[in-house]
This record gives sequence, C-alpha cells and structure tokens, in this order.
Amino acid sequence: MQPAASGSEQSALPTEVDPREPLARLRQDLRTGPQGLSRREAERRAAVYGRNEVRREHRGRLRRELGRQLVHPLALLLWGAGGLAFVAGTSVLGMAIVAVILLNAGFALLQERQAERAVEALATYLPAHARVVRDGREQTVEAAQLVPGDLILLDEGNKIPADVRLVEGAVEIDLSMLTGESAPVERAATQTVTGAPTLREPNLAFSGTACIGGQAKAIVFATGRHTELGRIAALSQRTRREGSPLERQVKRVAWLIAAVAVGMGAVLLVIGTASGLPLEDALTFAIGLLVANVPEGLLPTITLALAMGVRLLARQGAVVKRLSAVETLGSTHVICTDKTGTLTRNRMRLRTVWTPSGGQHGTEDAGRGADIARLAWTMSECTTVSRAEGGELAGDPTEVALVEGSAHLGRPPDLDARDLRRRALFRFDPRLRMMSVVSTGQDAPAVSVKGAPEAVLPRLATGADTAAARAAVDAMARDGLRVLAVATRTLHGTDLPSRREDVERDLELLGLVGLYDPPRPEVADAVSRCHQAGLRVHVVTGDNGTTAAAVAREVGIGDPGLSMLADSESVSEQRLDELLAAPGEVVFARASPETKLRVADALRDQGQIVAMTGDGVNDAPALHRAHIGVAMGLSGTDVAREASTMVLTDDNFATIVKAVESGRRVYDNVRKFILYIFAHAVPEIVPFLVYALSGGAIPLPLTVLQILAIDLGTETLPALALGREPAEPGLMTRPPRRSGRGSGVITKDTLVRAWAVLGLVSAVLVMGAFFYVLWRAGWTPGTSTAEGSALHQDYLTATTATFAGIVLCQVGTAMAARTDRASLREVGLKSNPLLLAGIAFELAFTAVLVWAPPFQSVFGTAPLPWDVVLLLLTFPVLVWGTDELRRWLRRHRVAR
Repeated sequence: MQPAASGSEQSALPTEVDPREPLARLRQDLRTGPQGLSRREAERRAAVYGRNEVRREHRGRLRRELGRQLVHPLALLLWGAGGLAFVAGTSVLGMAIVAVILLNAGFALLQERQAERAVEALATYLPAHARVVRDGREQTVEAAQLVPGDLILLDEGNKIPADVRLVEGAVEIDLSMLTGESAPVERAATQTVTGAPTLREPNLAFSGTACIGGQAKAIVFATGRHTELGRIAALSQRTRREGSPLERQVKRVAWLIAAVAVGMGAVLLVIGTASGLPLEDALTFAIGLLVANVPEGLLPTITLALAMGVRLLARQGAVVKRLSAVETLGSTHVICTDKTGTLTRNRMRLRTVWTPSGGQHGTEDAGRGADIARLAWTMSECTTVSRAEGGELAGDPTEVALVEGSAHLGRPPDLDARDLRRRALFRFDPRLRMMSVVSTGQDAPAVSVKGAPEAVLPRLATGADTAAARAAVDAMARDGLRVLAVATRTLHGTDLPSRREDVERDLELLGLVGLYDPPRPEVADAVSRCHQAGLRVHVVTGDNGTTAAAVAREVGIGDPGLSMLADSESVSEQRLDELLAAPGEVVFARASPETKLRVADALRDQGQIVAMTGDGVNDAPALHRAHIGVAMGLSGTDVAREASTMVLTDDNFATIVKAVESGRRVYDNVRKFILYIFAHAVPEIVPFLVYALSGGAIPLPLTVLQILAIDLGTETLPALALGREPAEPGLMTRPPRRSGRGSGVITKDTLVRAWAVLGLVSAVLVMGAFFYVLWRAGWTPGTSTAEGSALHQDYLTATTATFAGIVLCQVGTAMAARTDRASLREVGLKSNPLLLAGIAFELAFTAVLVWAPPFQSVFGTAPLPWDVVLLLLTFPVLVWGTDELRRWLRRHRVAR
C-alpha cells in the first residue's frame, strides 16, 4: 500500500516505518515536521491508508458454519430419520427431528458470531475525537481521520487515538489493556532503548490506551489495522475455534453408526433376499434396521443436558456461552491465569514500611512511633486523592493505597484540610519519577516528596547514608512489592521556591513504603482444589516476573516447585515445550498476546485441554484460541467477554473450580445417558435380524413406528434425568481425563457394557416375550400372521410385548446406568427424583400406546394379557441385577 505523494514531494511514504529509529529519520520517513501535516496532505493520506478504525473481516463464515452443521454426520442421520418419519406418515415426529437439527445449527451460528463481536468491541476503545496540529494550528478532528505523520496533543484523561511516538513532554499511560500490568507506565520524549520490545519502549504509546497524567506532543506512526489494537483484532479473527472433545467424539461415533447402519442394512438386505424374503419386505426390514441403528434422541438429549449444566453454572457465577464448553470444562488439564484482577484484587494496598530508625515492619506491627507518624502524614500529604459523593476515594490507585495506608498506620488524613494547606504542587513527572507538594506547617512550610527510590535517594541532603535504604529497597522488590521512597524538607524564609529543582533537594528520608496488589482471599483454596483434582495452574501475565512469582507462591501455585520466565517473549519453542511438559507450574512474565497464543498452542500440541483466563483486550486472541476462554465479568473488557467461552460474573477464581467440578459431573452424566441410549439399540436390531435371517418364517417382532416411539418418546425424559444425576464421591480427587484413546465419552468399555451386557440381556428377554405370546397362541414357524389370518391379533399382541418389553428393559438400564462402579445402594434409590419421574412418564406413555384404541391403530399395538404384563415386570430387575452383578465382580477384582 503506497500513499500518494504530496505536491512538492514525489517520493511515497514507506509501507511501514520503524518508530524506534532516530526522531529526525522518523520525521523524514513520515514526511512531517514540527508544524504537522497540511489539511490537503492529510486528506490525500486518508484516501490511501483508510480510516483509523478497527475493521471486521467478512469472510462468509456464518454461511459455511451453517452448511457444516446441516451436513454434520449426526444431522445427516437425523435427516434420514426425519425423512423416514414423513414416509411413515408421522409428520409430527418428522417436524420434531428437523427442529432439533435447526436448533443445534442455531447454537453453532451463535458460537461463530462471538469472534466477530469481539472485534466489534475493540472499536469502543478508540476515542471519538483527537487534538491534532495541521497547517500549524491546533484543531479537533475525528479520531478516524488521523493518518500517519499527524502531530497530535495528549493530555490527562485522553484516550490515545493511534500508535504514536512522543516528541515533546511526558505522560503516564495505563497500558493494562495491552500488557496486563496494573501500575501505570511512564512515556516521555526520550531516546529509544536498544533491544527493548515495542510495548516497553519509553517513548511510544498505543491506540486505545489511556493517558492518566502529564502532557505531550506525539507523531502518529500507525493507524487502523496497523496499530497494536488492529493487530489484536486480526489475531482474534484468524484464530479459528476448534470443536470441543465432545463435539469431535460425537462426530466420530455418528460416522461409525452411519457406517454400521448402512453396511448392516446392505449385507442383511442381500441375505434376506437370498433367503426368500420378498423385495418389499426386505426394503421394510432395511428401513427398520436404519431407524433402529440411529439414536434419534442422542443429539437433543446431549443438547438439553448441556443446557441444564449451563443453567447450573450460571447460578454459581459462571455464564457459559457455548453448550459444549460445559463438557470441555470437565476435561480441563491446565488453567492459564492472568495475575492482575484474576488472582489479585487489582487494588493496591500498603503492605510494609521501613524507616531509618525502626527498620522494616509489616503494617500490623509497625507501631505508632513518631517516625511512623511522620511517614504516614507525609505520604498522604503528597497525594491528589479526593473523596467521591459515596465516600469512596477517587484518584490514582497508588495514591489511594497511600491514603488508606496512612489511616491504617494511625494517621487518617483530612483531605479537605490537606488541600487548604497546600501552597505549591509539582505533579508526578514520568521523567523525574517523583511528585512533591509544599504545604503550610506549624512552624514553617514543609515539602513532601514521594517517588521511585532511585530518584529520591540521590536528592537527600549531603552526607546522608543510603546504604541501609538501598538494601531495604532490594529486599522489598524481591518480595514483589512496588517500592516508593517518602521524604520531606523544611523551608526557611517567607519566599517559597518557584522552581521544582529548588524544592526537591536537600531532602530528609522518612522511609520506604511497599505497596502490594493482594491476592483474592478465596484463591488459595481454589488453587489447592485444582491441585487435588490433578490440574496445573500456570500464570501468564504482562506484569513483572518477581511480583507475579511472589503472588503465585502466596496462593500456592508452584508448590513445591515454581519456574519463572522473566521475559517470556524471548523463550524458544523448545524451551517452552520443555517447561510445559515438566510436572511443575510456570510463571510467564512480560507476556504479549502472541506469547499467550504460543502457550495455548504448545499445551494443545501436548494433548492438554486448556482453560485461559483474562480480562484485557490483549487476552482476546488467547481466550478465543484456548479450549475454554474465561473472562472476568466485572473488571474485564467487552473484548475479553466477547472472545471468551465463559464469563465469571463475580470475577472469582474459585468459580472456575466450581465450573470444572460441574463440567466433570456433566461429562460423567453424558456418558451415563449415552450408555442408556445405546443399550436398547441391540433389542431394536435383533428383531430385524431374526426376521431377515429366517427369510420371513418368523414375523417381524417390532415395527418402525414402535422404534420411533421408543427413541423419541419413552427414552428422552429418563435420559435427561440421568443428565441431572448427582456427582459421584471422589469426583474432584481423581486426575483429569487423558485426551488419548480410551478416554472419550464413548469408550470400548461403554460399548461392551451397552451392547454385550445390558443390550444382549434385554434382547434375549424381549424376544422371549415375543415368542412366548406366539407360542401360547399355537404359532409355529412359517405360519401366516398377516392381516385377516387367525393369528393376526396374537401377532399384534406379540409385537406389543416386544415394544413394552424394551421399555421395561429401559427402566432397568436407567437404574444400572446411574453409576459406573458403585452399587445402587451407595448412590441411593431416591437421590435422583427426576429419574423416577421420567420412568413414571415412560411407563404411562407406554400404557397409553398399548391400551388406548386411537394409538393402537397408529402404532399397531394391542392390549396385553395380565400374565404377559407380570412377565414383563420382571425385566427391569433382571437387567439391573445382571449389571449390578457385573459391577460387584469388578469391585472385588479391583480390590484383589
């Protein structure tokens, strides 16, 4: 992209400029000067560079996502089942199946829309207007009209409208949205630092950040998508969301079911035809076999079970925006958490003080001596904090911490009296790294100074010993504290110095204060529970490494071992893989958005399920890339909330642990109702196999409509009730599931239990009931049971017995599926009242289909004799008892 040259300049601007090059060279590259651009040149550049705004890329993703959902393998099976329902004349069932397909497609579209909303939210960080110098005059223009080369003015309270380099003055910038650091940073018109990352260059400021102090002039060197904010937007759009473990497993199983159904239908169609089965009957058999193989209730049951999990999590303070994320939470191996605002409160507190006479003390045991009183009075005097209408302190977070700390040390300040005493104010200067005020004292005016120790200590009176103070500074820094030096000076005479350098000299050191952003009180227990559950917790933050490591150790992260990368941006891929593969936990300090993406990708490559927390704009790409992106609902930015999968409404790290526990319970329950649904596929398929292999000598024991009545009628409510099964004991003491073979929601053990135990026993029982009814009527193989024959009514009774027998076997299967290893007595028969209600419904539903004449004609059922009813009532106990015996033998084998 080359801009048009100005009238007197035929050379074009470089495609990209290096903002760290010497200022004279930068001005030459940008074709600008101390008077800024002309209006005409700005308009020409605007035509080339476009508007200074974050753009959303339109790539037709929603249409593609809709197409993918409509041809999802399970959706294809449901389309087939729906078509069969329409062919069979049951249009209501057909429309219900189509509604389920469209409902799930709608969920997918909402998920895909999240990334686009995240990019739209980025635009809110850009200011509406900017002060710019054009044609040598200061004027206000729309921020979207800024172009590279513009000279802009920055003042306290402004949002920075583009990426800029300061050419005059100094400001304090809140960079937390880009770096995650809670403390403001200093930016001034100084020389560049060789080798420093762009975000830490002392003379650069970035689009969307806020100026909280000072004044400066700056040259715009990047606008729109070329800014740091635009780069984050591009990362968010390029980062593709991958399916959850459950979504991938369901898709694999759906293809398996489709292959089995089609293959079995084709093979047995040939066998049946070869055995003498009429072609029309063979086709009926093939259709019935397909319907029997397709678990029509699986997708809606999974959807509704996950929806119930979403509701439960919402009541616990976690809003989940994607249904499958509930299951993914239960699979989580690693939590990558930010520090500021997530582990900590994002609110500075006074933690320790040091005085030359008393040494270092915590605030609880600092005493109330004269030296502490002077220190407390002076540090609150050197602030501009005010009190809002509600009584809360308003102002810079560091100064708020000093005022609150002063009260904690026994000298609560009177802020109104402080302002009345003030005679001069020299605001915090990022270059000097100090602030000072002159106030009226009892005997003479006094100077109060606070600032960085390396700035204050050289300004002490001649001969002052600073060795002890410097050692104390080093000790506090190792503890992760932000250290400020507090000093004073008494002025003599009636004339107050007018120059700052005359005020801030010959100082007396009163002491040092150590400020700290304390951890949330509930975080340590939450981290401990994570460790008990086998989860690792890594800290990925833009903050200082020493501070982050100190916070991590305080809350138990890294116990017993913690690794710390002070500059994680420079870590190699090999070293990153080694750190993440090791058993310990890691603090990644000075992390950029790309660093967070690298960490997430490295963990994914190792087969780990990753949950990534964050609250800033810089977190958006990683939140989108992680399996579970967790944003803070109270302190988080709109961008982070839109890019995330889950939002914590209470900003409570402990809520993540509750969500993991709920996710594990939901995952276990999904496995339970999948076992329940799969188990009755065998008794539905076996009747068609018997029919085909006998060449029609044995009449069809079950009809297609009866199968649909089971799959979409009787099984649904008990399956949903299994989704609300209480958590089994020890849920949060077992390690997270592995992502390899044998750990999926549908395992070999699940299929063996469903098909070879519960399904096989059910098939034997229902076929026994079918033959019992026909045998009692005097039927022999080959005897006609067609409509109009003497045995037709008995045949209807026999198929009804098969249908009702499968339903009663479902009752036993539901009870057996409630637990994988424990006995039903341990779980409790009445601990899931919803399941009992679901069983009552399916029995009532079956009774209506069997004994209500209008339904008899539709589903081909007939009233059952009481001896057959009594026989069927034994089926639940026999099915459950067989599985209970299997579990008892398994427990004893494990015990041995």
